[in-house]
Amino acid sequence: MKETIINVKGMVCGGCENRVKNALGEIEGVEKVEADYKTGIVKVLSNNNVDKKTVENVIEDLGFEINS
Repeated sequence: MKETIINVKGMVCGGCENRVKNALGEIEGVEKVEADYKTGIVKVLSNNNVDKKTVENVIEDLGFEINS
């Protein structure tokens, strides 16, 4: 298993967390997603076939920004 940690800008509530978790959970190979709007951190536990860019693209498609 691989853990990917991404800093996300724009999550402001629990609803934002749920949108991110639900969308990332649809990616094949993703096992678990944690999102915390207070810290802006999203953690994704996945198999090795899921790359960070795929995760970032899904988050950006939801309207959030990735903090580098």
